[in-house]
Parts: sequence; structure tokens; C-alpha cells
Amino acid sequence: MTALTLSTAALPGLRADAIVIGVAKGTAAGRPVVVPGAEAVDKAYDGGLAGVLETLGASGAEGEVTKLPAPTGFKAPLVVAVGLGTRPEKDAAPDTEALRRAAGVAARALSGSKKAVFALPMTDAADAGAVAEGALLGAYSFDAYKSGDDTGGKSKKKDRGAPLAEAVLAGVKSRDKAFKAAVERATAVVEELNRARDLINTPPNDLDPEAFAAVVQAAAEEHSIKVQVLDEKALAKGGHGGILGVGAGSASGPRLVKLSYTSAKAKKHLAFVGKGITYDSGGISLKPAGHNETMKCDMSGAAAVFAAVVAAARLGLAVNVTGWLALAENMPSGSATRPGDVLRMYSGKTVEVLNTDAEGRLVLADALWAASEEKPDAIVDVATLTGAMVLALGNRTFGIMANDDAFRAAVLEAAEEVGEPAWPMPLPEHLRKGMDSTVADIANMGERMGGGLVAGLFLREFVGEGITWAHLDIAGPAFNEGGPFGYTPKGGTGSAVRTLVRLAEQTAAGELG
Repeated sequence: MTALTLSTAALPGLRADAIVIGVAKGTAAGRPVVVPGAEAVDKAYDGGLAGVLETLGASGAEGEVTKLPAPTGFKAPLVVAVGLGTRPEKDAAPDTEALRRAAGVAARALSGSKKAVFALPMTDAADAGAVAEGALLGAYSFDAYKSGDDTGGKSKKKDRGAPLAEAVLAGVKSRDKAFKAAVERATAVVEELNRARDLINTPPNDLDPEAFAAVVQAAAEEHSIKVQVLDEKALAKGGHGGILGVGAGSASGPRLVKLSYTSAKAKKHLAFVGKGITYDSGGISLKPAGHNETMKCDMSGAAAVFAAVVAAARLGLAVNVTGWLALAENMPSGSATRPGDVLRMYSGKTVEVLNTDAEGRLVLADALWAASEEKPDAIVDVATLTGAMVLALGNRTFGIMANDDAFRAAVLEAAEEVGEPAWPMPLPEHLRKGMDSTVADIANMGERMGGGLVAGLFLREFVGEGITWAHLDIAGPAFNEGGPFGYTPKGGTGSAVRTLVRLAEQTAAGELG
């Protein structure tokens, strides 16, 4: 991953491939405004930097990148001006998310470079942390499967625009405890988030449930996290009918993985539950052509939970965090679960399976009940659960449902704080009746309209009584099929990791009830 360093040296004397500065939209239409951090560059242009940028077509719009030669006297040959968008009010500093996105855009624009100096406005530790996060997130690249040989042979890898090697935060004191802590936090969180991205991007032929569990075990050992893996035999013995039912059609057996991070100072216990369908064909209810190609991403919820637990351990948070990864591959075969079958879940409830492509809620149901047995203070599950949520909220926003309005609001606030777009969704009681079954306790399908909410109501049935719970449906933002934007790459995004980590931090600090 890109290295991060801090420097208080004057910009002209810093040796680097480029200096990154910020530009915002001014009050005059189309006229950019140079923001704090770029004073030395502006001075070298005799105060005319904004005019030069305007001549080059810059407006300060969010995500805009303008490159120009560095002025005389600078050791870096290039200046990269990145747009921050419209400032909230005159002379106001950009918010942390604007800084995060700008740093991400700049890092992507400088792929293949060895070193870049980020001279964006960083008035406090939060700003520095945001710039650090954005640079590290934006520099991400997944090229494990690219040979680098355009001819298709086995020649040595070529440089395909390697990620920015080093990002220097200018004007930041390396000995300042608050700034140093913010940058160290950003590094730990982003390293784990990028690990989640790697898992999401890994082809399903190399990441079945067993392989996923092995990755978790290795990371758990590295960070002194307890891990328990239940294989097919253990799942059968324990009565985990939901996970077994979904994995029944695959040659790759399912797994339930439990990660436990504990702190001697903890007063609260959080449980995170992740959907981990390493490939989703739809099962017997096979997905139509055009809907299977990205289904390696259906384990994004489990990847997010895994990353969040490891990040909490690396940060040494004073809270106990347990992660539950419900891993299975949903495939059609002679042994696969059929529409009409009835599964007995780990909780003891029976479920009539009306559609085998509504499999995520089945594996989550078993994991939610297992998490409930430990009586945590709160449970949050994360899943690429329904296409209905994508229709409702689009590709960049995840939905939040909960059995407690105050907790739903707290999760939303955490998501907004870290820059992850989210929206609160209801759990209408009238939709529950649609899941009534004549042969079982409940069916895994209900009314078509409001399908994302129906899925949330189904999951609620498997949360222990009296336990606060929230459900994050990340089906939209988990995998970016379009072009990169801000600090978000094409492919796996690591959606919800930062929200979960922030919830753990708030709980450790006593900010959540």
C-alpha cells in the first residue's frame, strides 16, 4: 500500500513527482479559488495562480484535475490542482469528506508516480486523517491477475500504472500526537478496507468459503484475534440449516466463521454479522444472463465485517467486537435446495424456501441467532441483500433498517461522519404477513414491492429478544461497475467498513448507549 509520511518542510524544497493543491468553486461563475495549503505555489505565480488555472479551464468543480508545470524554484516538476467543489460559505474550510475525495482523485491521477506532496488544507487532525484516508483509498489497485504482458505470454510484468508509492502530507508535524494518531488510524482502517476490496475482487474460483476462512485465520493469528471455523460437519451437528441449505448445491462446503476481539477495558460488546456468498448463481432459481457476472461480490458484507474486526483490534479499541461470517456458495446441482423445500434454522424456526436466490437472508438468519446467543449490546449485519434496495437508493447509498429508531439514527450518523452515503429505511409491519407460510413458520419471500424491507423483516425474526439490531443493505455501493470516482475504485469498494469501525469507536468512547 502507498506509504504515508508527514513533513513541515517548505513546499519549494520538497523533492517529489508532484505537489497536490486544492481549488474550490468561487462566487463568480467558473472562476476557481485557491484554498489554504497552496500559498507557496500561489506566491511563486505572483498571486496569479487562480487566473492561470482558469485559463487552463479549471473551475474548482469536485473531482476536477488540472495539471500545470511547477513554478521556478520548486524541486517538484508538477503541480496538480484538484477540485473540492463549492465551499459551504465564503472563506469556510472544505469539509472532511471533500478533502477525502479530493485526495483520492489526486492519488488516482498520479498512479505510476513515486512520490507526491499533498498540500491540501489541513487545519486539524481530522483534516489530516481525511487526506490520509483519501490518498490511501484512491491509490488502491487490484492487479493480482494481470500478467503485464500485452502479448499474452509469460514475460516479466510491466508497470501498468502502479499505485502512487508515497504520499507526503505537507505542513503536518510528525511529532504532534493528534496528527500522528489520525494518520496512524487512517493507515490501519484503510489497510483493512483495502484487504476487503481485494477479497471482493478475487475471482470465485480462488475464493470459496474454505479459502475465505483460511484468509481470516491467517489475519486473526497476526493480530491476536480468536477465530473459530465451523465446517459442514460442525454446522450439521449444530443444526445450522440455513447455511447448509444454501451451500448444499456446491462442491465447496459452507463455513461459519467467528472472529473475537476482546479488550480488557471493554464495557460493551458489539456483534457484526456479514453475508458471505462467495458466488451467487441464484441456485435452482437461476439468475438470468447478465446478472451473474459480478456475483463474486456477494460476499462483500462478510469482507466488511472481517475488515472492521481486524481494524478494531489494530486500533486497540476499548470494546469487545465479535464478527460472524456466514460463508457459502449458492450453486444449482442435484443436491441443491429446491423451491418448496423447508429448512430448519439454527434458531429452531422452519423456513419454506420459495426462491433459492433469496439465499442471503438464510445464511444471515443462522449467524444472527448465533450472535444473539452471546447477548451483545447490539448487532449490526451487513449484506448485499436485495436488488430492491438498489432500485430504491441507487448505486452509491446503502439502506439502514433497525428494531430501534435511536440506534438506526446512530448508525446513520456514523455513516455520514465517515463519508459513506446511507439512508434510514422503515420496517412496515403490514409487509410481514406476506411471508406467512402454510407449511412452515415463515417463508423466505414476501411481497415483491418493498422487497428490501421484506428482507429486513425476515432478518428481524432471527434476532434475539431484547437485543438492539440494525441491518445494512449494501447491494448498491458494494461493487462499482462504473468508472472510478473520488476515492472509490472500479470493482469492490469496501462499503460499510468505515461505518462499522466508527460505531466501534463510538461504543468504546461511551458515546453509544
